[in-house]
Amino acid sequence: MTTFLMFSGKAEEAMNFYISLFGQSEVNSIMHHEDGTVMHAVFTLRGQSFMCIDSIVEHAFTFTPAISLFVSFKTEEEINRVFERLSEGGQILMPLAPSPVSEKFGWVADQYGVSWQLNLAKG
Repeated sequence: MTTFLMFSGKAEEAMNFYISLFGQSEVNSIMHHEDGTVMHAVFTLRGQSFMCIDSIVEHAFTFTPAISLFVSFKTEEEINRVFERLSEGGQILMPLAPSPVSEKFGWVADQYGVSWQLNLAKG
């Protein structure tokens, strides 16, 4: 199974932004429409494959926090850096803070509307 993300004209920008945040990340393939928007792209974040497109059809829906990408981190420095970058131009749904099961946990919708849960596990 592969997570599929549909954007409205910002797919390549979002994909490159995400790749800049995580190690072991790359664009695997990309095809463009004549206008330069993304017809189909495959990229990898930390070994996990994703697909994305720019929708050629205008629609009333967008991303929702009901589905989010859950990312576990090994260091406080990394979770702080990624949370800060994803928050820029986005919306903090839960600030980074300790939780009963995490050293730190935060939830953010980024500038593209994609929702991320970021976790630094205890111990």
